Amino acid sequence: MNLYMLKTFNITVLFIVMFSNAFYGQNTVACKASLSGTVTDYHNKTILEKATIVVLELNKTTYSDSTGKFQLNEICPGSYTVSVAHPECNTVTVDVTIDGPTSLDLTLEHHLEELDEVKVIGQAAREKTNTASEQRLNTTVLESYSTATLGEALRELPGVSSLNTGAAITKPIIHGLSGSRILVLNDGVRMQDMEWGDEHAPNIDINSNGSVSVVKGAAALQYGGDAIGGTIVLEPQRIFPKDTLYGKTLLNGVSNGRGGSMTTEITKIYDNGWFFKPQVSYKRLGDQETPDYVLSNTGVQENGASIHVGKNLFTWGWDARYSYYDAEIAILRASHIGSTDDLNRAINNGEPEVIRPFTYDLLNPRQKVTHHLGKLRFYKRFEGLGKLTLQYDFQQNRRLEFDVRRGDNDDRASIDLELTTHTFNGDFKWDSKPNFQLQTGLLARYQENFPNPNTGVRRLIPDYERFDAGLFLLGEYRYNNFTFEGGIRFDFMRIDAQKFYRITRWENEGYDEEFSDLIIDAQDSQFLVNPVFDYHTVSGTVGARWETLNSGTLKANYALAQRAPNPSELFSDGLHHSAARIELGDLRIDKETSHKISVSYQRNFRSWGFTIEPYANFVQDFILIEPTDVEFTIRGSFPVWEYRQTDVRLLGFDLSVYTDWAKNWSTNHTFSFIKGRDISLEIPLINVPPVSFNNSVTFNKPEWNDFEVSLESQYVFRQNETPDDIEVFSPQDQADIVLQVNTAPPAYHLMGLRSKLEFPLGNKTILTTSLRVNNLLNTSYRDYLNRLRYFADDLGRNFILQLKLSY
Repeated sequence: MNLYMLKTFNITVLFIVMFSNAFYGQNTVACKASLSGTVTDYHNKTILEKATIVVLELNKTTYSDSTGKFQLNEICPGSYTVSVAHPECNTVTVDVTIDGPTSLDLTLEHHLEELDEVKVIGQAAREKTNTASEQRLNTTVLESYSTATLGEALRELPGVSSLNTGAAITKPIIHGLSGSRILVLNDGVRMQDMEWGDEHAPNIDINSNGSVSVVKGAAALQYGGDAIGGTIVLEPQRIFPKDTLYGKTLLNGVSNGRGGSMTTEITKIYDNGWFFKPQVSYKRLGDQETPDYVLSNTGVQENGASIHVGKNLFTWGWDARYSYYDAEIAILRASHIGSTDDLNRAINNGEPEVIRPFTYDLLNPRQKVTHHLGKLRFYKRFEGLGKLTLQYDFQQNRRLEFDVRRGDNDDRASIDLELTTHTFNGDFKWDSKPNFQLQTGLLARYQENFPNPNTGVRRLIPDYERFDAGLFLLGEYRYNNFTFEGGIRFDFMRIDAQKFYRITRWENEGYDEEFSDLIIDAQDSQFLVNPVFDYHTVSGTVGARWETLNSGTLKANYALAQRAPNPSELFSDGLHHSAARIELGDLRIDKETSHKISVSYQRNFRSWGFTIEPYANFVQDFILIEPTDVEFTIRGSFPVWEYRQTDVRLLGFDLSVYTDWAKNWSTNHTFSFIKGRDISLEIPLINVPPVSFNNSVTFNKPEWNDFEVSLESQYVFRQNETPDDIEVFSPQDQADIVLQVNTAPPAYHLMGLRSKLEFPLGNKTILTTSLRVNNLLNTSYRDYLNRLRYFADDLGRNFILQLKLSY
C-alpha cells in the first residue's frame, strides 16, 4: 500500500512538472511578440529622437533613437494602450492589437507655431509676424482692466494711445493712426462696427477674451491689407482636449462713477475634444467727476454675453461662437453748445457751462449701440502637408445717437443706423517643411447699411451696399539665426450708395460738373444720386529677423498698404450729434497709400533688458478731417469739420526698459515719441499723440500670499505742434474771433497705485484681491486727444477694488 502510494505520488509530481514545463514553454513562445515603429513630426515628417513610448498595461517603456525608431520585445498577444510623449509636444495615446511582430508608426504635434511664447518687455509675445513690431497683453493685464475699455487697456503698450470722447469712449491709436486704419480682429472675425466715427469705440466686451496682440503696422496681411496703423487681435484662451472644468468670477467696485462691474465665465472641456464656454458681464456707472466738479451726463451701462462651443482636436475641429454686446453711453451735457460764442466761452472757461448733482440717469445727448456676432469655423490638418481653415461670420451693428432736441419732447434717435455684414474666408498653410512655410487665403464679404429715414433729421450716412474680395499669399523662410518673411495681398471693394444732396451743396462743391451722371431723381430742393465706386488696392510686406548670439533680436520690416475710403469720408453730410459737429465728406476722395519702414532691436541681459523701435511712415493721399468753420443750425452752433486728402509723414520711436535690480524689486519704463506733418502744406498734422513717459516700480513677495504692489508715473508732454486755430464770426462781438479748437492743453503728470493678494480657498479655489488707484494725487488736467477737452477737465481720483474668484 505504501509502495503503491509512493509510486502514485511520483507519477503525479512527474505529470505536474511535465505539464508545467509544457505550459511554460508554450507561454515563452507566445510572449515573444514585438512592437516597433517610428516617431515623426505630424507637420513635416521629420524624425523625433528621444520620444518616450510606454505600453501602459505592461508598464513597458522604451525610447526612440536618433532615427526615430523604437522596439519593444517579449509582449504577449492582446490589445494594449500605447502612450507616446516628447518634450514640448502633446502626449498621444493609441489603442493597438499585438499578435506577433507588430509595426506602429506614431506622429506627434511638434511645431514652432505652438511654442511661440517668450517673455519680452511689457509682457508681450511676438506671434502674428516675425519681422514687424508686435506686443501682447495677457489675461492678467486684461483682468485688471475688467471695468475699463479696450482702448484704455491698450495704453499699457508703448506706441499705443487713444482718441477719447470723455472717459467712456476710447478709440485705439497705433503710431499716430486710428479709425479705419486700425483693424480689430475679435476671435478671428474682423469687427464691422462703423469704426469711422471719432466717438465710435470698438463694440467689444474686453472680458470675453484671453489675450490681445497688437501688430504695429500693416505687416499682418492675412487679416487685411488696409491696416495702415496696425492690427489688434483679440483671442480667447486656448482650449486643450483634457477633461476639466474651471471658471472665474470678477467683481469690481469703482469710486469715480459710484458703480462697478461683474463678469463670470465657466469652461467645460472633455478629453474627446468637446468644449463649452458661456460668459456674461455687466457694468453700470453714474456721472463721473473731475477733482472739482461733476461731469454731468457721463454715465454708462454695458451688457455682454457670449457662448463658445465646439470640438478641438489636433487633426481636425470646429467651433461656433455667438456674442452680444449692448452699451448705452451718455455724452457730457456741456458739449452741446448753442452758438459760436457759447463754444468760445466753453473753450476759455475753466468749468463746463452745465454742472448738475450726481445721477445715474442717462440723458440726451447719448448713444446706444448693440452688436451681434456669430461665427462658424472648421479646420482640418493634412498629415505631412498643412492645415485648411474655413470660416463664415455674421455681424449686425445697430447705432442710435440721441440729440438734445429743442422745442419738443421727441425722444427719437437723430441717427439710426443698422449695419449688416456677411463674411466668408478660407486659408491653407503649408508647413510640412521645417524651415519654410507658405500660406494663402481668400475673402468675400457683403455689407449693407440701412439708415432709418424716420428720425426727423437729415441722414448723415446714406443707404449703401458694399462688396469686398481679397486674396493673399505669405511666405516664411528660416536659415540658421535668420528668419525672412514676405507677402502680397490684393483687395477689391465696390460701394453702391443712394443719397440725397441739397442742390445748393451739390453745386457749391462742384459736383454738378464732375458727377452729373450720378443724378437719378430731382425732388424740390435736392437731388437723389447713385454713386457706384470701385477700388482696387495692393498691399505687401517684406522683412527679416536675426537672433544674435548675445541674447539680442534685430528685426526690420517694410510694409506697403493701401486703404479705400470709408462711407463717412465719402458721404458725410450733416450734423453728427454725438460728435457735436457738422461733418462733410467728399465724393472725390480716393484711396490712400502707406509706405512704412520699421526697425526693432531687443536685448536681454541677466537683470535688465530693453527694446527700441524706430519707424517712419509716409502716406500719400492721406485722408483727414479737420475744423474749418462754424455753422448755425436750428439746434445750435456747431464746428464744421471737413474731409480732405494730403501727403503726410509720421516719424517716431518707442523705447521700453525693464530691470530686476533686486530679489523682490523691479521697474518698467516706456517712452513714446512721434511727430506728424502735412508735407503738402508744410503744417503739423492734427491729433498726433504727444510725447509720453511712463515708469513703474514694483515690489513682490510670493511668500506673503503672492503680495505685489506697484507705484506708477505717467508724464504726458504738451503737444506743441498743432495746426493753426480757425477764425469765425461772433454774433456777440459782431466781429471775427479766433476759435482755439486746435490749441493743445498743458502737459500733465499722473500717479497711480496697484496692489494684489491671493488667498487659497480649498484645493482648487483661489480668491485674488486687488486695489487700483488712478490719478492718485487727484490732479486736474486735460488731454489733447480727448475730444471733450474744450468743455471740461478729465477724471479725478478713482479707486477700483477687484475681487477675483478662480475655481
